[in-house]
Amino acid sequence: MKRLFSNLLFKVFLAIVLGIVFGQYLPESVNRIFTTFNAFFGQFLNFAIPLIIMGLIMPAIADLGKGAGKLLLLTAAIAYGSTLFSGFMTYFTASNIFPQLLETHVNEAAQIADSGRELLPYFSINIPPVLDVMSSLVLAFIIGLGLSYQEKSSLKHVVKDFQKIIMQLIENVIVPLLPIFILGIFVSMSYSGKVFSILSVFISIIGVIFALHILLLLLQYTIAGVITKKNPIKLLATMMPAYFTALGTQSSAATIPVTLEQTLKNGVSEKIAGFVVPLCATIHLSGSIMKITACAMALMILHGMPFSFTLFAGFIFVLGIAMIAAPGVPGGAIMAAVGILQSMLGFNEEMLGLMIALYIAMDSFGTACNVTGDGAISIVVNEITKEKLVA
Repeated sequence: MKRLFSNLLFKVFLAIVLGIVFGQYLPESVNRIFTTFNAFFGQFLNFAIPLIIMGLIMPAIADLGKGAGKLLLLTAAIAYGSTLFSGFMTYFTASNIFPQLLETHVNEAAQIADSGRELLPYFSINIPPVLDVMSSLVLAFIIGLGLSYQEKSSLKHVVKDFQKIIMQLIENVIVPLLPIFILGIFVSMSYSGKVFSILSVFISIIGVIFALHILLLLLQYTIAGVITKKNPIKLLATMMPAYFTALGTQSSAATIPVTLEQTLKNGVSEKIAGFVVPLCATIHLSGSIMKITACAMALMILHGMPFSFTLFAGFIFVLGIAMIAAPGVPGGAIMAAVGILQSMLGFNEEMLGLMIALYIAMDSFGTACNVTGDGAISIVVNEITKEKLVA
């Protein structure tokens, strides 16, 4: 029972259920307490987002200067290409399916918005961020790239210490408080009458995303099978223990031993697998970018926000880089993405809360897609290099 209550997915599910019940049955004076907490936490999150971007991206880019030279660049390029492919495949699929799929929900949301029923906080505190999101993103790239070319640097130690502080902030403050934030979001939606329309959207898009991630894995292993002249279905079937382990752990890093073992069974050399699998557990997040892209588009459609290919193309390219810096905790990828959702797509606090809830609800499947795809990348890198690059 204790293990169940420590699971983030369970806590988010419980927050959604309680939020619906509280919004329907508790008096307005009590529900405004949750809205007041959300007003404060939202301000704190806005303050923390630029710091999170810098604390995660600077050391991630700086560390790319280490490693096995050409093999590192080759693996990183394939992993980034796979992540981008997943993002664009999701965009084109969702842009053709979601407008028709969510049409009735958009009309319902517009009618509810006109009703004017809304919870207001008792008070609010303004916490302006030190930097805006784009400034922190550019600064993180500049410092990270500069440090990647330096073998010994005192600033690199400072950046590493800053990363530890940000990880502590995420693991000990932000992630534990997220269920309460989501509870407050669903209290407000339940009180205003939006909640059942939103839950219908959840069910609709989760089915589409699950189908897409199965299709992505089939494509990844078809490419690996063509390159190695092996049966792609057998290659994919060999990786199933890693897939199901990731469903339980919700962590690419925690699944590395199983991913490595199954990758070796697919004929990848121990030298290549030992390098590629741990690296891809950090930098290859094709399943995560799929969830974020699809959920972002669904919420934009639901809120009547315009979107275009050029807008999402820039978003996917930047998000693919941000995913490299995602911390290895449940919900870590969405924490690395919130700043980009806010700055590039114009998400407000309610949309960010919904985005986090949607993401965590599918976190297991995204992680399973990521680690299973790592096996395909290992097969491709092994075939291309034949160990020559690390000889």
